[in-house]
Amino acid sequence: MERATFLIESSGEQIVCLLNPEHLVVRRLSGVRARRSIGASVSGAALRDDPLVFTGGGTTELSLKLLFDVSVPGSTIHTEDVRDLTGPLWRLSESASVVDGVLQPEAVRLVWGKSVNVAAVVTAVAERLEHFAASGAPRRSWLSLRLRRVPDDAATARPRAPVAPPPGPGAETGSIADTHVVVGGGKPIGGGDDDGGGGERLDELAARLFGDASRWRDLASANDLDDPLRLQGGLVLQVPAREGP
Repeated sequence: MERATFLIESSGEQIVCLLNPEHLVVRRLSGVRARRSIGASVSGAALRDDPLVFTGGGTTELSLKLLFDVSVPGSTIHTEDVRDLTGPLWRLSESASVVDGVLQPEAVRLVWGKSVNVAAVVTAVAERLEHFAASGAPRRSWLSLRLRRVPDDAATARPRAPVAPPPGPGAETGSIADTHVVVGGGKPIGGGDDDGGGGERLDELAARLFGDASRWRDLASANDLDDPLRLQGGLVLQVPAREGP
C-alpha cells in the first residue's frame, strides 16, 4: 500500500510519511447550536431540552498518529535528528498565506491509498521525542496530528489539461459521456521511486470534469487503475457517463 502523503496545495510540496499510521479517526460535529436570545440561551419552564438551531454547516476533524525514526530505512532525508523529518508537519500549523487580503492557514491534502483524499488545515500538533543521541538530538518521534477539513479546491489546484475526443468512429461530440481525457503533466505522489513523468491527480480530473472531486473513484474504477495516485502525463483515460443534467 502507498505511504500516506501530505500535499501542500499552494506549492505542490510533498511530505511523505515514513510509516503509515496505524489508524485514522474521523470525527464529525454537525452544525447544531443551542438557540440564543440577546446573548443568552432561550429558557422556559416547560423545556426539557434546549431549543436548537441547525446552521447547515458543521466541522469534520481527522486525527492520526505517525512514527518517525531516523534508524528506519525509507526516508529521503538522511539525518541524526528526527526533527528534520517532522519539521515540515510542524510548520503546517504555523504557516499562513494572504488570499484576497485575508490571512488564511496553509491548506494541505492528505492522500492515502485509494480511499483517503481530503483537503484540510492542521489545527493541532503534538510530538513525543525519544532515543536521544550523545549530542542530545532525538532519533525517534511519535507525532500526533489533528486536521480540519476545508472546501475542496482541486479544480483550481493546477492548470487544466485539454480534453481529447475519443478515438475511433461513433464518438459523441459535445457530450462528456463515452469520451476520453488526456492526463495533464505533474509530479506523482505517494513516495514511490519511479523517475518517470508524473501526471494530473484523479481528484483534479474529477473536479474539472464532473464538478465533484470525490468522483475520482469512478475514474479509477472505469480505467481499472491499481495505483490512481501515479498517472503518467499524456495518458488517455476513459470518462464514465456523468449523472444528472
